[in-house]
Amino acid sequence: MAGGGEGDAGSGNNLHLVMFPWLAFGHISPFAQLARKLVSTDAGIRVTFLTAAGTVPRVEAMLSSAPAAGAVPGLPEGASTTAEPSADGAELLKLAVDGTRPAVRALLAELRPDAVLVDFATPWVCDAAATLGIKVLHFLVFSATSMAYSMVPARLVDGQSQRSPSARDLMVAPAGFPGVASVLPAHHHGQSLVYLYTSFHGMPNAYDRVVASVNGSAGIVMKTCREMEGPYIDYISAQYGNKRVLLAGPVVPEPPSQGDQLEEWWSRWLSSFPDDAVVFASFGRETFLPAPAATELLLGLEATGRPFLAVLNFPNGMDAAAEVEARIPLGFEERVEGRGLVHTGWVQQHHILRHRSVGCFVNHAGFSSVVEGIVAGCRLVLLPMKTDQYFNAKLFARELRVGVEVARRDEDGWFGRGDVGDVVAAALATEGEGESSKWRELHPSDAVQDKFVVDFIRELKEVVRA
Repeated sequence: MAGGGEGDAGSGNNLHLVMFPWLAFGHISPFAQLARKLVSTDAGIRVTFLTAAGTVPRVEAMLSSAPAAGAVPGLPEGASTTAEPSADGAELLKLAVDGTRPAVRALLAELRPDAVLVDFATPWVCDAAATLGIKVLHFLVFSATSMAYSMVPARLVDGQSQRSPSARDLMVAPAGFPGVASVLPAHHHGQSLVYLYTSFHGMPNAYDRVVASVNGSAGIVMKTCREMEGPYIDYISAQYGNKRVLLAGPVVPEPPSQGDQLEEWWSRWLSSFPDDAVVFASFGRETFLPAPAATELLLGLEATGRPFLAVLNFPNGMDAAAEVEARIPLGFEERVEGRGLVHTGWVQQHHILRHRSVGCFVNHAGFSSVVEGIVAGCRLVLLPMKTDQYFNAKLFARELRVGVEVARRDEDGWFGRGDVGDVVAAALATEGEGESSKWRELHPSDAVQDKFVVDFIRELKEVVRA
């Protein structure tokens, strides 16, 4: 993908940036959104996007000539993102990406970009780029709050020695953490964070990859702003020896263009309801609700008495239609006929959120989803299912007071239909009040978003030319 001014990279005001995200759409999307913003300016930015060929049709402005990953025993042929293989296959995908090291180095030698923006999975790019005189920046696609809690050097400190933290250790924040002592709910038990410190197939674990990538980079790029996460940004910088931090802003999705419209069927259905009446529930491509939880969610949406659209997705290889059928309660479809829909598969979430009839967005508290909901002007109901989502839920619901989190049972994290109905009612009752109004005014502002981009480009050029 290319944009901006013509001429040699690095000459005059021009700058050539290579982006290399990890092969998960939750990582690819923030890279792509940032790339679009950079090349849409008149600042002379060119972007080359590296990814697996299989992702190209689904991601705008990605190169079809990206280096292909080598074959890895156990990894399904053609697997190009973490959405396709099993959990262990996703780990093997790291091996495949590591196998592209010679090809990536050769490509960098050919392209000679000014800088490379990398993800957590490829710290070896730092060494390859250094020999070519190319600057590397580590792009954090998660919230600063999440990284500050789980991926800082203080996590390994234990007196005079260093050791990987246990699940119990991870229930308590690292030394100096600026938030509350623990932001994880009691039912979490710290187990999913242990994954970050676990090695698979003899590879470096996720924590070691992050540390190597940050230490080998010229700075950390974060898709956030000081107004949202200032204390956590400063804490991360200090933990990594006052590493320079470049803030890209929340990377707000751009509004649909005139020719990019919501599909007619969805538009017709949504338009049959009054303004702000519809509750939209969606949990992304790679967050899956257990069957009992999905059933309670549907019953809770029914109990609101409002029209709703619920999107349920499932791991690759499962019979999605059969899985949906197994989660729909007896008599549910008849009771909600005309006002409730359950869908599986991709939907035009960006368009749906901006439709005049959608007033509430129930989501998994993924950072991008929450920001997208804020921009669209929806009331937010947060139902985190994975570790980083719990951090985001606390940040937005408790600290920034944007949205309401679904109440869960302490011992096992269970929630019921009543909890869903209550929190939707609470979210909709806050309209026009408190901090949520401030954030809705901030993020859609063209002037504010333009300033984020301009400041980021200025700092990027300072790092490149230092």
